[in-house]
Amino acid sequence: MFLGDDFLLRGILRKTLSWLAVALVLVLTSSLSAWAQSDSSSGGKIVRILVEGNQRIEPETVRSYLVVSPGDPFDAESIDVSLKTLFSTGLFADVSILRRDNDLVVRVVENPIINRVDFEYNKSLDDDELNEEIQLRPRIIYTRAKVQEDVQTIIELYRRKGRFAASVNPKIIELPQNRVDLVFEIIEGPVTGVERISFVGNKKFSGGDLRDVVVTAESRWWKLLETNDNYDPDRLAFDQEQLRKFYLSKGYADFKLISAVAELTRDRKNFLITFTIEEGERYRFGTTDFSTTLEQINKERLLRLLNYEEGDRYNADKIDQVVEVVTFAAGAEGYAFVDVRPRISRDRETLKVNINYEIVEGPRVYVERININGNVRTLDHVIRREFRLSEGDAYNKVLINRSRALIRGLGYFQEVEITEEPGSAPDKTVLNVRVEEQSTGELSIGGGFSSTDNFIADFSITERNLLGRGQFLRFRITLSGRRQQIDIRFTEPYFLNRKLAAGFDLFTLRTDFKDVSGFETSSQGIGLRTGFPVTRFSSLGLRYTFRQDDIEVSDELCFLGIISILVCDQEGTKVTSVIGYSWGMDKRNDPIEPTRGWQVNLSQDMAGLGGSVRYLRSEVGGGIYYGLLPDVVASFRVRGGYTLGWGGEDVRLNDRFFKGGSTFRGFEISGIGPRDLDTDDSLGGEIYGIGTVEISFPTGLPEEFGIKGALFAEFGTVGSLDSSVTLSRPAPFLGIRDDLSLRASAGVSIFWDSPFGPVRLDFAKVFIKEDYDKTESFRFSAGTRL
Repeated sequence: MFLGDDFLLRGILRKTLSWLAVALVLVLTSSLSAWAQSDSSSGGKIVRILVEGNQRIEPETVRSYLVVSPGDPFDAESIDVSLKTLFSTGLFADVSILRRDNDLVVRVVENPIINRVDFEYNKSLDDDELNEEIQLRPRIIYTRAKVQEDVQTIIELYRRKGRFAASVNPKIIELPQNRVDLVFEIIEGPVTGVERISFVGNKKFSGGDLRDVVVTAESRWWKLLETNDNYDPDRLAFDQEQLRKFYLSKGYADFKLISAVAELTRDRKNFLITFTIEEGERYRFGTTDFSTTLEQINKERLLRLLNYEEGDRYNADKIDQVVEVVTFAAGAEGYAFVDVRPRISRDRETLKVNINYEIVEGPRVYVERININGNVRTLDHVIRREFRLSEGDAYNKVLINRSRALIRGLGYFQEVEITEEPGSAPDKTVLNVRVEEQSTGELSIGGGFSSTDNFIADFSITERNLLGRGQFLRFRITLSGRRQQIDIRFTEPYFLNRKLAAGFDLFTLRTDFKDVSGFETSSQGIGLRTGFPVTRFSSLGLRYTFRQDDIEVSDELCFLGIISILVCDQEGTKVTSVIGYSWGMDKRNDPIEPTRGWQVNLSQDMAGLGGSVRYLRSEVGGGIYYGLLPDVVASFRVRGGYTLGWGGEDVRLNDRFFKGGSTFRGFEISGIGPRDLDTDDSLGGEIYGIGTVEISFPTGLPEEFGIKGALFAEFGTVGSLDSSVTLSRPAPFLGIRDDLSLRASAGVSIFWDSPFGPVRLDFAKVFIKEDYDKTESFRFSAGTRL
């Protein structure tokens, strides 16, 4: 055999072996594939799903989160999805899924349940404030993710308090039964103050003027009561809006606020705040017109409602006020759905702003539902019966505002807010009434001092919202150096489920006027009352009172001439039967703190339908309120009265008008009016008229202090005794002065709603008086509730 033949034979052999190897691999692969398919179709399906490691959570609950079930094949992708789904529930700290023969085993480690959440080392924020903001609570499942979210929430709260160095370290204390106590250890750090507030671009107003506009204040050691001298991002955003409103109210219609930057100082103790602004030119009002297609809208009448004239300095606030007034006026004309759109065009050459108010009728919307929230104690129907709208009525903004005022006027709620949200259809809206209840029940023991009544002691049980039904019940005992009173009073505001108030009074009263008029009175009686609305803004009340009055004077002092004979002649007991009515109209925008509107009331009482006293008493009063600035309100109030005896009877001493003290500041109680100069006794008057001009204002102190002030001027008169009372007296007793002359005073009042009760300080100066009047330059009154 040749050598070449041997090489040829070897090559053929190698190729043959290679082909045999490839064939063998193909056979084996085919066999394995067939085996796998056979295994999947016969022995590769899930027979059972077993859950291990669970303590509180039921196995079926765990299985419900899986995307595989018994009978499904062992599919890696489905098992992976199931694993991720279980993790996403937040119920488990760890999850693993494995195959055991034909069983799918799910092993879980449950997250613990929080037993208690506590805070340590927190001082500037109490536990309640922190608990309101975090999401973890007792009996909630503990997860690391939620803990980290709550840590960030707490840090953000401290930053808003100006503590940017605050840190929070969460710790857990493991307890039996897979429970934990969660403790947030808080290092508050120092308060980060505001070192400087700067303004860039201001030319018309100084930095000091603008710092008075923004709420944020610079930190200074002498500002002990300042609470806004730290950096707060939310407050900074509010400051930007305040600057914008300020410039727009001063006529700068092109004002722009470029930026507001807060930089932390190098020592990380304070912030430097810089506002960059562009003032622009100052504008004045140009022409004003109204355009509308509504037939009942009178343009001339609307022009008279404008609160500015052409040439006045431009003020964006006045435009908003005009929109509000025009919307209200259109509603009064029957157009409840109007949209007032002020179209403003600036004339940069003349620096005037021309305005065209477009009044278009919007789509008619109906009230689908009225939801009431926040009333824990007050029944729903007590609130709903004050609503001037019902479900299904056409939407009316005027009636909604009126409803809010009526609900707030109940006095049961600290806050009343009415918001709107879209209904189930475009032409439907849902009204959400949110109320915040305040205490209406009171078991109180009061004490205080007054410059007119000396000491005051008071015990009363009062409920202004009895059983949440809106009923009023009071039992009161009042003791002071001048007055002792016991009374029981009950009122049902909706008698027989109608807008008809009904109630009764039982009382006994003893008043000591010995130091001012030389007599003492005591009265006991019963009164019946009812009242109902006449129109939307007016009401009428009817009443009947039956009482016994006793006037006591000292016979010895009368004999010695120390007490006026006009007082001594009034001694004795009389029975008074009085029927009367009162009518009032109230068109104020708010019954508690009005800023605009007016009110008027009239009352008359006639005694003589039975009893031994005959007189007719008429009184009238009213007031006008006008907001000058935010929280600054001017008011003018008048009140007057006249008592006339009839049937040959003179007006008795205790049925006359005694004014002064709180009813005429600057004068002592019973300090003005007819007086016996021989004994210096006040005799009271049968006519009085008093007017008050007052401007109330904030004092600049934080609102939570509850301190307000008022400038006042009061003027009026008291007098006019029956001629038969004075002229029939012998000559020695003609020292009676009865001058219906003008008196006037002015001054300042300070009101403090203190934790111990209302405190009032009056500083007054009398400018016009008679020489026999009794004046006082200062009066203090206070009380307390224990």
